[in-house]
Parts: sequence; structure tokens; C-alpha cells
Amino acid sequence: MSKTQRTAEEILREETGEIRSTGRFEKGLIGVIAIAWAIFQLSLASFLILDGTTIRAVHLAFAIAILFLSVPMFKRPKKWMGFFSAVHKIPFIDYIFAAAGAFAAVYIILDQEGLAIRAGDPSTTDVVVGFLTIFFLLEATRRAIGPALVIIVLVFTGYSFFGPYMPDFMAFKGVSMNKYLNQISLSSEGIYGIPLGVSASIVYLYVLLGAMLDKAGAGKFFIDLALSLLGRFKGGPAKAAVVASGFTGLISGSSVANIVTTGTFTIPLMKKVGYPATKAAATEVAASTDGQLMPPVMGAAAFIIAEYVNVPYIDVCKAAIIPAFVSYFALFYVTHLEASKLGMKGLPKDECPKFFETVKRGLHFLIPIFVLIFELVVMRHSPERAAFNAILLLIGIIFVREIVNFVKGEQKSFLDIFIKSIKLVGQGFIAGSRNMVSVALATAAAGIIVGIVGMGIGGMITQIVETLSQGNVFVLLIITAIASMLLGMGLPTTATYIVMASLTAPIIVELGATYGLIVPLMAAHLFCFYFGILADDTPPVGLASYAAAALAGSDPIPTGIQGFLYDMRTAIIPFMFIFNHDLILDNIYSWPLAILIFTMACLGAFAFTSVIQKWFITKNRIWEIPLLLVASLLLFNPSGIHDMLGYHIDDKYIMYIPGLLLLALVYAGQKFRVRKAVA
Repeated sequence: MSKTQRTAEEILREETGEIRSTGRFEKGLIGVIAIAWAIFQLSLASFLILDGTTIRAVHLAFAIAILFLSVPMFKRPKKWMGFFSAVHKIPFIDYIFAAAGAFAAVYIILDQEGLAIRAGDPSTTDVVVGFLTIFFLLEATRRAIGPALVIIVLVFTGYSFFGPYMPDFMAFKGVSMNKYLNQISLSSEGIYGIPLGVSASIVYLYVLLGAMLDKAGAGKFFIDLALSLLGRFKGGPAKAAVVASGFTGLISGSSVANIVTTGTFTIPLMKKVGYPATKAAATEVAASTDGQLMPPVMGAAAFIIAEYVNVPYIDVCKAAIIPAFVSYFALFYVTHLEASKLGMKGLPKDECPKFFETVKRGLHFLIPIFVLIFELVVMRHSPERAAFNAILLLIGIIFVREIVNFVKGEQKSFLDIFIKSIKLVGQGFIAGSRNMVSVALATAAAGIIVGIVGMGIGGMITQIVETLSQGNVFVLLIITAIASMLLGMGLPTTATYIVMASLTAPIIVELGATYGLIVPLMAAHLFCFYFGILADDTPPVGLASYAAAALAGSDPIPTGIQGFLYDMRTAIIPFMFIFNHDLILDNIYSWPLAILIFTMACLGAFAFTSVIQKWFITKNRIWEIPLLLVASLLLFNPSGIHDMLGYHIDDKYIMYIPGLLLLALVYAGQKFRVRKAVA
């Protein structure tokens, strides 16, 4: 079955490692392991105290075990090797792989003192198990997310061994097998490095919270809430899709999961009011992809960014908040422009959910989210504690909701209440663990690349990139953006970010400083992160496009192209905050000033979006395009033009005024044309 023939649910099942449709025993076994993983992670967040290496090793062991039991070696039947693509049972070899892979993952903690003593001179057993750890991890990663990341790891590995034989400008001194294994699989510098550590200590809890909210019905509530607010307006279902996907993005780390959650409802409604299938799917793709920009989860990368940049997690959320909301407001504006161009209306009033009834029915879903944000922003609790408390509260809400149903006569007995509540919590635990498998494996495999870079290759890559960019920071940014999107076509967002952050984020900062451009490290890391996200809808591989196209009945390639055009307003934002650090609130501590920057950035994004869509309040004329582009630049970066001209202005914010005047000029001209046409 080709990608164009798969359903969105099948694509999501592949992403979450739910390929096999096995018998009761096999499902029970996987479920028990998944629930045990959830209990282990919740114990770490509450009372269990273990060292970092132990936590990472056990975390990886759970992921490897679940993956080998859930996903066959080949996802499509092979003529002579059907045994390796079995989907209705678990072959004996996969039981062996699951057990051996889990053992190899925890080997590092079985003899920690011995490994420390033998550092640099591993025993034969260390070498064998170290090699097996890498093998099982890469095979699990290949099954979970495809061959792209595995190929990249193998290329870097080959480079580390064959560097001395490369051309002069690429030559590297090389490493021995013992040094390689010691760095990658027998220490905390490679597989068990920072990315896996963040996955094990923080990311799991947020993914679990999102999965439990989804199982409890929060996804449907977000959609109904958005429709109740926006369904009756012009292009209402598309606007509702943007808002619902934004809400879902608060708790989801996957664009495909976001599409399947919201797109199942919003895409048919968009088509109903007149959206072509391709544009309906592309709108959902753009909305769900951008869900990964939304704090607090940010596609599971927010916590890794905090570790790499060495700042509190809340600072990452602060830096990401304006770009994320500007991107979403601009997409909301895209849906309005498309509706205007197509002459569409909203849904009839009787087909839209009633707002107050919707809020009353699902208000309890918002409580854990509000508590999470309150603890993070106001109480300044650690991300782990905030997520743990939100999960405990959600479990309590699930039980209380069933008790209320009993009072209403919808449940027969307290035993039914208890059984249903436990079952729902268990389903959330299982879904959370399944959703985490690909994240854990991706961070562990990407850790191999980070470990190799740490052996000295990083300096060589810096020289290569500097040579390619010829010292031009703008060219460097374009190279980084293209590389991030190319990598992201075959990798999860988190893995793409880790690879690009370890390779190019320091280079952006260093080369920028060399040539007179001060780039905050946070801006460089967010730049890599943004373009990794954009790869989710970039043809020909963008998995999000295939999922949305399956729901809309459209061709995935045109869907991906249209989605990428919608996302052009997101692509411009990283370039803007590299040159205008106000957008990430760097050294901005005034609320009024932050609101001003946000408002002007939104207007700048609207102006740029109008150029891409060729429409403002009517079709743009050629002479209006440069006016909109200059207005966009001034509103996004008020110091941009005079910086290019080489002079300084004392109060750069005064440059917002000509930007607003240019925008008003285009608006007035188009308004006059519309009135003249009507008259």
C-alpha cells in the first residue's frame, strides 16, 4: 500500500508504534510494559531518587522493548521473509530483540564502577555489549521513524573512522573503535547524553499528560469550543481548525497526532463551506504543524533547548511565545484571505455548538492546563513537578467525572465507576508510553551524532560551513534553513533540532560575532527548531501532508505544496528574530513594550502573508507588493532598513510609524477600489 493510499489513522499508528494487531496475550504484555513505564516515570517525579544514567538507561530499555514487540522488522510483507513482517503475532526473534535490546540498554548501569575504572580501555564484554547497544538502538530507530536518522548516524560514524582518508578540507584525525564505543555507548556523552536525559526526566510527563487528556476527550472539546466561537464567521471551520490545533498543540508533541485529532472533524466542515479538498487539508497541516511551536511542549524540544542553552525552561517559553502566537495569528489571517477569495460563508447557526454549553461540558479539561501554566509561570515550579501535579489532578478529575455520571444515573454502581476510571487512566498510560517510543529512540540515536561531534568533528564542520557561506551570515542562515528542512523530511522534529543545534547553532553565533552580528544563543537554537518543524509539510516526504490528505481525499503532494505556501509566513519569522532579538523578548522586561512588539509583529506577518496570498482586502496590484514588503520589514524589524543603510537611530521603535503608514496606504487604496467596483 502506497503512502497516498494509507489512512490518517494508519499513518498515526506507524508514528506511535502501533503497527501490529496482535492477540490478547501480546496486547496485554505490551500494555503491562507500557503501564510499568508510566508508573516508573511518575515515581521518578514524586519519590523515587536515581542517578541520571540509571534513569536514562531504564527509559531507553522500556522504549526498545515496546518498539520491538509492537513494530515488525518490515512494515510491508516480503515474499521470502513474511516471518519478519508479521502483524498478527510477535515472532520469536522480536521477543529476543526486545529482551536483548533492553538488557544492552541497561548494561551501562549494571557495572557502573567497573566501566568508570575501564574508561578508555573497555573489556571484551564491554565492546560486545556496546556494539549491540548501538545495533539494537539503530534497528529500533529504523523501525520507529524510518531509515533517515540511521543513515545520518552511519555517515557520521563512517566519517569518524575514515576522516584521515578524506580530502584535505574535510580531513579528520579519526578515532579508534574503543574510543568510539566508550564515547557513544559506554558513557553519558553519546546515547545516554543530554537529549535522552531530557526525554527521560521531563518530556515523558508532558507527552503522558497530552495522551491522557486526549483519551479523556479533550480533543473533541477543543474542536467544539473553537467551532462555537468561530464556526459562523467567514471560513469559520478553517479558523476553528487553527484555534483547535493551537489548543491541541499546547499538549501534543506530534503534528500527525494533532491532524488526526482535529482534522477528522474540521476538514469535512471546511469542505462543506466551500474549501477545496487540497486547501482544507493544507490548512489543517499548517495549523497542526505549527502546534509544535506552542509552549509548553513545543514538540518535546523546549526542554532540550533549555538544557543546551543552559537557561531555565520558563525562559525558553518566554522566548518562544511571541513567534508562536504571531505565526498562529498569521495563519488565522490566511484562512480569512482564502475565505474572502473564494467567497465563502460560515456554518449555519444551528450547526455550531453552543458556547456556554460547550464550556460547561468540558471546562474540567482546561483545569489541568491552567494549573500546569500557573505552576510554571507563577509558582516557578520545575517542569517535572508542574507536569506531575497536572497529571495527578487529571486522574482525580477522571474519577470525579465518573462519580458525577453515577449521580446522574449514567453508571450502574460504584464498581462500574472504579473500573471505568481505572481503564481510562490505563489507556492514557499506554497511549502516553506508545507516543514516547519514537521520541525516546530519536533522542538516543541523535545522541550518537552529538557524541561524535564532541570527539572533534564539530570544529571541522564549522570550517566546512564557513567555507560554504564565505563569511556571509545570511547565506549561513539559508544553508542552515535548507539543511534543517532536508533533515526534517525524514526525522522527527526533536531529532532534527538536536542534530542541527549540535552542528550549526554554535556556528551561527560564532560567525555572526566574527562579522559584526550579535546573535543570542537562544535565537540560533530556535532558528534550527523552526525549520525542522517546517519539514513536516515539505514535499515529497512531509508525513503531516499525507495524514491530512488521507482525511481530505486530496493528493498529498499538492497538499504539501499548498501547506508549505501557507507556512511561508512562519518561515520568515526565524530570520526576523535573528536580526531583531526583541521578538524573542531578549532584554525586554516591560509588558507594554512586549505587547507593542507583538502587535507590530502580527501586522508585519499580515503584510507578508498578503504578499504570498496575493490578496489584502482585494487582489493586490504589482505596485502594492513592494509597499507591503517594506511595511512588513519595518513592523517586524524597525531597525532593519537603517541597519542595512549603515546608520543608527536612537529610538528604533519610531520606525513603526512609516510601516503603519505604508500598510494604511495599501488598505486605503484597495478599499477605494472595492467601493468603486460595488458602485
